[in-house]
Amino acid sequence: MRPEDVIIRVHHTEKTLALITNNNTLTFIVDRRANKRDVKRAVEELYQVKVEKVNTLITPTGEKKAYVKLKPEYSAEELASRLGLL
Repeated sequence: MRPEDVIIRVHHTEKTLALITNNNTLTFIVDRRANKRDVKRAVEELYQVKVEKVNTLITPTGEKKAYVKLKPEYSAEELASRLGLL
C-alpha cells in the first residue's frame, strides 16, 4: 500500500491531545487493510519522523484506529502543531 492510502486522517479528541503531551503518541484513522508495519512506514515517510511503536484497534463504528508512539528524539507536539491540531 502507498503511504497516502494508509493514513486516512488524524484523529483528535481530548484523550488524544493528552496522549500527545504525556506519551508522545499521535492517533490516526487508517485503512482497515493496513497492518502495523504499513502504518509505521506511512507515518515515517509522510511526516519524516521515527516511530517507536504502533498499536491498532477497530472502533465500534468499524474504523481502524492506530496509536503511533514516536521515538524520544521526535516531538509529537511539534508534529501535531504542523498538522494543525495544537
